Amino acid sequence: MKPDRDIARLIEIMAALRTPGTGCPWDLEQDFASIAPYTVEEAYEVADAIARGDLVDLKDELGDLLLQVVFHARMAEEAGAFAFPDVVEAITSKLIRRHPHVFGDARDLSPAEVKALWGQIKAQERADKAAAHLAAGLPAPSTEEGVLAGVPTALPALTRAWKLQARASTVGFDWKDARLVLDKIREETSEIEEALEGGDKAAIAEEIGDLLFVVANLARHVDADPEACLAAASAKFERRFAGIEARLADEGRKAAEASLDELEALWQRVKQAERAERD
Repeated sequence: MKPDRDIARLIEIMAALRTPGTGCPWDLEQDFASIAPYTVEEAYEVADAIARGDLVDLKDELGDLLLQVVFHARMAEEAGAFAFPDVVEAITSKLIRRHPHVFGDARDLSPAEVKALWGQIKAQERADKAAAHLAAGLPAPSTEEGVLAGVPTALPALTRAWKLQARASTVGFDWKDARLVLDKIREETSEIEEALEGGDKAAIAEEIGDLLFVVANLARHVDADPEACLAAASAKFERRFAGIEARLADEGRKAAEASLDELEALWQRVKQAERAERD
């Protein structure tokens, strides 16, 4: 077996890995549930390579993500459900169906007309999906969906909070001003203080969750991605803490050997140095 640029070679390799008796024991014992976390992890690694602007890593990470698709498709083929070509057909069909203004006769549409057409297409897709479920002997998805239905539970928590709030805002359930969200944040911090005084860990955790939920809403109101905001804050913390360690290393010491007051003083020095560089 040799590497190849053709997707067919990847499918062949996956089939070989999953062949009982001659395949890989680890690959053979996997199922959809055990592989799903790897699929999510690979998607994050793709995003990380993009964030770092590393196109060499991006090539490899996209390959790892593609492997996940092929892995799932192979297991589905073994179960007699579908195969990789069916996955390709499904997504190409969806793209063509959802863009009649590009691939069909509905050309020269205004943005409003495209939006209206999108609604019609989605309604037809829901009907088609219900029919496909029934044909497969599965219960049809509910067509009586609420405003918040369909937001995946596996999304990162801040992203899911953002999407739930955005959905609710479509029916007017929303603050009209970001400063009103700030008032809610102050309210939530007060409730955390009360929970801390009570010492109930479950209550404290619940109030922290409420605070994070409202902070995600504030990010949405200023058109900021809360995941990106937190990622940037984490990167800043890493950078500044590394600056503390570098300064201590110059003295032949490690962070664990410094007092909290020393660490705080060094933190302020690192912050001031960053500001001076920016200015």
